[in-house]
Amino acid sequence: MSTVMIVAPVVIANWSLISAAVGAGVAAAGFSAVAGTAAGVAQGLASRNVTREEIDVPDSEILGAAAGTGERIVAEKDGMRAIFSRDARGALKVCMEGEGVSKEQLRRVGEELVGRVTQQYVYDRLMTELAARNVAVIAEEVTDDAAVKIRVRSW
Repeated sequence: MSTVMIVAPVVIANWSLISAAVGAGVAAAGFSAVAGTAAGVAQGLASRNVTREEIDVPDSEILGAAAGTGERIVAEKDGMRAIFSRDARGALKVCMEGEGVSKEQLRRVGEELVGRVTQQYVYDRLMTELAARNVAVIAEEVTDDAAVKIRVRSW
């Protein structure tokens, strides 16, 4: 007997868990982390003619009254910059920026990044829960369309 489960992504965590998922997700998409503070990032962009596109991460919430409100994760690839942060409501968002890049291209790349980050977060949470419940992972597979298939055995 077997069961197929589709996991619906809901991202609710503290900043440290979110930042781990963001780090893994952007690395998988070929982005490189940028060192520096948020103020330094804003200052460097102020003088350039940059196209920006904001993307909210649906069904996300960063827990903690003040934790993560000033935190940012910045990554770059091919002249585009992704800035992950927490908005005023506590939701995760990404601001895509790039010189000479259309809003449509920024939105497409940003939505791909959001998908990878969400997938990484859900994968990490699922594997943690499986381990906590002593469920054995028998096999894992990443398909050509980046879907993750996990076979488990429960005792």
